[in-house]
Amino acid sequence: MPNPRKRRAGAAGAAGPDSKRPAGKRTKTRKPTGTSASVGDSSPEKTSASKNCGNNQSSYWLMKSEPQSRIEKGVDVKFSIEDLKAEPKQTACWDGVRNYQARNFLRAMKLEQKAFFYHSNCKEPGIAGLVKIVKEAYPDHTQFEKNNPYYDPSSKEDNPKWSMVDVQFVRLMKRYITLTELKANHQAHKATGGPLKNMALFTHPRLSVQPLTPEEFEFILSLEEKEPS
Repeated sequence: MPNPRKRRAGAAGAAGPDSKRPAGKRTKTRKPTGTSASVGDSSPEKTSASKNCGNNQSSYWLMKSEPQSRIEKGVDVKFSIEDLKAEPKQTACWDGVRNYQARNFLRAMKLEQKAFFYHSNCKEPGIAGLVKIVKEAYPDHTQFEKNNPYYDPSSKEDNPKWSMVDVQFVRLMKRYITLTELKANHQAHKATGGPLKNMALFTHPRLSVQPLTPEEFEFILSLEEKEPS
């Protein structure tokens, strides 16, 4: 069973990715059932993101977490890919998501699907490594914990609103792929029709759990082999 430490997904706001808190994130807590994911604004279930941010049939994902300490309601929401690597079986739950679209993406995840682990709300945001889904969506226990930053009194145990998945460390990226580099490619691809032209990191930056197309995923992997421009 994954260590129940809660993680918090990184920030991203209207001024651009990682300028403020995301609409779905995670934090660090303790509980026998496991933890970790994304939190933020409890947005209405139907949003423009639900229409335009990919679809729930994706096989690849990007998941944000904050690698630097930050206290929220007495809880340190820090969780880096190095923290995940140090967990028993290098596995943890992704709890704390409080945005409906991000939650729906968690619920759409399938076993063995891959996700980029993205460091957010830090000096140099970017993709740090790869994880895989090792347990599909199940109720996020933090919604019922009154002392938890992500407690939701409107959620009921017989009909929970919020879900989480378990993720396992796969590997670090061969080199850190920065937000700056990703943004430069996104801007170029908007003009040329390249694979990152509609990447959700830029079209819906507040979402801390985001789908990726196969083309986006493969292009980002290919950046590992190149010198940063």
